[in-house]
Amino acid sequence: MSANDGRSPAIPRSLDRLRLRLTAWYVGTFFAILLLLGIGMFAAITARFDRELDDSLRQATEELRRLGRADAADGLHIPERTLYLTDSSGQAVGRDAPAPWIQELARDAWQRGRPKLIVHTVSERLLRATAKPFRLANGQAVVAIAVADEIELEDKYASLIASFGAAAFVALVLVAAGGWLLARQSTAPVERTIAHMRRFMADAAHELRTPLTVIRTRAEVALQRDREPEQYVQSLRSIERETERLTRIVEDLLMLARADAGERPIERRRVFLDDVTSDAAETARVMADRRSVRLDVEEFEEAAVNGDPALLRQLVVILLDNAIKFTEPGGVVRLGVRTEASSATLIVSDTGLGIAPEQLGHVFERFYRGDPSRTRAPGRDASLSEGAGLGLSIAQWIAEEHGGTIRVESDLGVGTRVVVQFPPATPELESSVLSSS
Repeated sequence: MSANDGRSPAIPRSLDRLRLRLTAWYVGTFFAILLLLGIGMFAAITARFDRELDDSLRQATEELRRLGRADAADGLHIPERTLYLTDSSGQAVGRDAPAPWIQELARDAWQRGRPKLIVHTVSERLLRATAKPFRLANGQAVVAIAVADEIELEDKYASLIASFGAAAFVALVLVAAGGWLLARQSTAPVERTIAHMRRFMADAAHELRTPLTVIRTRAEVALQRDREPEQYVQSLRSIERETERLTRIVEDLLMLARADAGERPIERRRVFLDDVTSDAAETARVMADRRSVRLDVEEFEEAAVNGDPALLRQLVVILLDNAIKFTEPGGVVRLGVRTEASSATLIVSDTGLGIAPEQLGHVFERFYRGDPSRTRAPGRDASLSEGAGLGLSIAQWIAEEHGGTIRVESDLGVGTRVVVQFPPATPELESSVLSSS
């Protein structure tokens, strides 16, 4: 396992502040939309209410004209409307004199010769009035006037504002709740990335610390007193081995970092997986001989794939190195390449220690090494057996970048089998270099 045993780091408070800011932006934006919508709706409905009220006033004056009698204003009653019938000078016909502003409206309407609509303020009240001039059957010049108090509109406005305000409040509450959930979903990838980076950095620091500590200790011991030349050589060789291990870890970390950032260029051209595997097998045979493990190379089938030869070779070397590393002296590692209708398949199997079922799901995790006993084979140099747990992560990335899949099958005490399948090569593929995505 990695140094932190897979535990996720605490969620940074900055993410909570980010979620709050995102939620505030959602609510603020929605509030602005509601405000503009409310203003637009209020203006449109106000205009409609005014138009309907003016239409009702015109209908009232038309009703007075239709009756055509001097006492029509006294005999006709329309709820919430005050009716007047005046002569051309504004004097009432058959009732008390109207207010001066109504008399003025009547005179103006008669002079204009057509209906007139005005809005008049009386004691902080808004009155809407319509005046329509016409003549009675006996030829008398009269003006029909209908007046309404805009309190009718105000009541409608209040009801409209209350309804819209209640609906807007409920909507804002829902948007705030939905915005918070959406912000959590939006920042979840960031949270996972931060957790992954922290875990990666902690594991990397742990892995780098061990060889650095060994190098420092060896150097300090060697410098404590004068020694024989052979002892200095032994210390320097130990430092060299740890430096090599440190270099491998750094190179693997660099490759994974560049892969994550999409900065690792990948060459795409038609290559033969069997040739690449055969070349990698020659390199792995040296490691196998040094560890007394037999490497059996089966008869390869010709398998053309599209990919980067260097990366494909690295994948094969990683799988062979793992197989040899976890196989006891005298064991066997087998390597084969097969061609099927829909794929080119690479198979690496061994008769090694095997992997427990509960660990199989973690073998591709970075810095995962599983049971430490798997790396402590009797008589084996620990510095050669131990790794940083990055190899299979890199192998998986290479396989996926080439459109392939990789799976591990294993039984404790029996051995492990790794199967990598690639899509077949497309004919006449031109060589190209693409960035990793």
